[in-house]
Amino acid sequence: MTSTEPLALTASVLPPGAPSPAGTLDARAISAWFGERKVLEQVSLEMPAGQVTALIGPSGCGKSTFLRILNRMHELIPGATLAGEVRLNGSDIYDPARRLTEARRDIGMVFQKPNPFPAMSIYDNVLAGLKLTGIRASRAERDHLVEECLTKAGLWREVADRLRQPGGALSGGQQQRLCIARSLAVRPKVLLMDEPCSALDPTSTRRIEQTIRELVHEVTIVIVTHNMQQAHRVSDQCAFFLAEQGTPGGIVEHGPTEAMFTAPVDARTADYVNGRFG
Repeated sequence: MTSTEPLALTASVLPPGAPSPAGTLDARAISAWFGERKVLEQVSLEMPAGQVTALIGPSGCGKSTFLRILNRMHELIPGATLAGEVRLNGSDIYDPARRLTEARRDIGMVFQKPNPFPAMSIYDNVLAGLKLTGIRASRAERDHLVEECLTKAGLWREVADRLRQPGGALSGGQQQRLCIARSLAVRPKVLLMDEPCSALDPTSTRRIEQTIRELVHEVTIVIVTHNMQQAHRVSDQCAFFLAEQGTPGGIVEHGPTEAMFTAPVDARTADYVNGRFG
């Protein structure tokens, strides 16, 4: 039995030690609809383990929809449907035999606007995911986990002496790092980020970007961003999404970030990354 298997049990005990190995996400021929409106058309993309993949493109091209599909949030929207497969380390996350809580544990999400539980303490915010996934842990294990995850999120030194204060009292950048720590506590294999710095000041943005680069050694990261400089700084590969003249969104081009920014194959990619539209 691996150290991660007990996490799947509803009355499990949190295993100590290293986090789950980063996972490879493989989206295959993904199409998506909101009612009758098709918003994505046959999108395929592999997001390699231990790398940052940036999803770039103008508003309305389907990036955030694609991101939500990667951890089964799309299906919660009334009238939303999809076709295709999303595989995590070869296993289809939409397999009827796979529990939704298992998919959400393996593939975490950090949203555009920080969303800590405002009245809950910083300490309890970090541990909130354990309750949702049925993971038990001793007091010593909880204490260790809180320090470990806040350290990885670059927040421990700033809050170590006020762990019992409300998470909502933190600054915006600190709240976002608290949300990252909360996501890390359940040992995800992949962390999805939907414009995590768009509401933050430049100093907080730099700290989040530093955190991303530090975390990618142990968790795969997929980030949606409209900031081309940020995509260039933090990602290993990029995928450029575009929806033209009312057509569904799709990937125009994807590949190593440096090549996408310095020698793109498609002229539309060059125009977008150089700020000529979008």
